Amino acid sequence: MVILFIFLIFISVHSYILYPVIINIIARLKGKNPEENSYYPEVSILCSAYNEEKVIENRIKNILSLDYDLSKIEMLIGSDCSSDRTNEMLLELQRNHPWLKVHIFSQRRGKAAVINDLVKLARHEILVFTDANTEFDRNSLKLLLEDFSATEIGGVSGRLILLEPEANRSESVEEKKYWEYETLIKRAEGRCGILIGANGGIFAIRKKLFREIPTKKAVTDDFFISLSVLEKDYRFIYRYDAFAFEEVGRSVSLEVKRKIRFASTNFQTMFFFRKLLFNKNILVSYAFWSHKITRWFLPFILIITFLLNILILGNGGFFVAAFAAQLLFYAAALFGYILSLFKIRMTAFSLPYFFVVANMALLLGFFRFMSGKHSIIWQSTPR
Repeated sequence: MVILFIFLIFISVHSYILYPVIINIIARLKGKNPEENSYYPEVSILCSAYNEEKVIENRIKNILSLDYDLSKIEMLIGSDCSSDRTNEMLLELQRNHPWLKVHIFSQRRGKAAVINDLVKLARHEILVFTDANTEFDRNSLKLLLEDFSATEIGGVSGRLILLEPEANRSESVEEKKYWEYETLIKRAEGRCGILIGANGGIFAIRKKLFREIPTKKAVTDDFFISLSVLEKDYRFIYRYDAFAFEEVGRSVSLEVKRKIRFASTNFQTMFFFRKLLFNKNILVSYAFWSHKITRWFLPFILIITFLLNILILGNGGFFVAAFAAQLLFYAAALFGYILSLFKIRMTAFSLPYFFVVANMALLLGFFRFMSGKHSIIWQSTPR
């Protein structure tokens, strides 16, 4: 039991602390930096929309503001049976912008089905995926696409910068900090050409590498598309300088619901790409295990570690100290929850609270995955 306890502690520490350090060292030793060039290909920008009347016009204006030749752009937006003014607004915008192609779907089928249809309709060989509430920086599209001049590049992800809603600024700080931490890992993976999961609001792939997203099973679409590129032995890189903005969820409860859904669909996505767990590219497998798999199963690891610790308390002072540390951590998380009820934020308590909530969401997501009760219908976070 002692050996198992120490092993589980190591797995937890490796996933969150050692792996980020190791992958950054590998990136420094063997990674490649993006090279600036003047390759600006024709591109199809794809966006699935459902009830996006509050943001859709600004999304089109944002594309217009980009430093990119509009004659090389076609933007395809699929409205997934929107019930607000989204369809009306899109059709009006299409009349004024010939590069915008709107497809109104009369049946609600989910984001995956819409994306699959848009890919079939796309005319160009480079596909850019984005969301209705994402805003590109003026130079992002150029920076995102120039690396496709190299034939070994199959996909490029941009950087997503999370903006904090004014009304819930204190609730979104931890989410933003965690995202910045994730960005450091993504940047290192990108330099190695093995990015495990693009940022859904801003990434591009070669059309020939697109694998149709399952519509019978709920998967994480951007994660699925990213892994399909690595599966075909192409490099997937990360452009830190190609950035876009997106607002963080407006409350902890909404973020928890989103995380539960993503956890459930991530487990399903893993099933489709289980061969990558033992890929001939050892670095891909190492990153997949370390960055994703062990984190997804961390709730179980934490529970088993806690129970094992109780059983081995009599084995020495180290195990007593380890148990005390766990109790203090979970007590801090509980206090962080209590403070959140009063809109009070203290980092020493809010970070443990965020960590526990995130892992609870993973646990609930796993049970939802096992139950098979996950909907393929995509629901955006309320704006």
